[in-house]
Amino acid sequence: MDTHVKVAAWLRIIGSAFYLLVALVVLVIFGGAGILAGSVGGRDAATAVPVLSVIAVCVSMFFGVLALPGLIAGGGLLNYRPWARIVNIVLSIFELLHVPVGTAIGAYSLWVMFHPETVELFESRVPPGRYPAHF
Repeated sequence: MDTHVKVAAWLRIIGSAFYLLVALVVLVIFGGAGILAGSVGGRDAATAVPVLSVIAVCVSMFFGVLALPGLIAGGGLLNYRPWARIVNIVLSIFELLHVPVGTAIGAYSLWVMFHPETVELFESRVPPGRYPAHF
């Protein structure tokens, strides 16, 4: 199950990185639209540029904030932190609503996180291939 945990962790990290990519694209598109509106000039451009900038920053921050829990959970899963398993379960439940890819990834992740061998990995707090301090 060690491999499955790592796959689930990387799927979580890659999915969250996608949210960061969306945030960057929104920022570039709305920022570019603001620059374009400002360069065209006109009386309405003075109003449009700040509005577009605020929209770009708010939407980008929204997607950035959506990415944080997944990035943190993915990193925690790679280090076998017990709290990361719980966070990943919660995120996977929400991901089930993103049909079809999110449903498949969420179902896989839930299967991995609830597998008895995985529960034992996280409860032992000693990642596979590593030995406790007394060895």
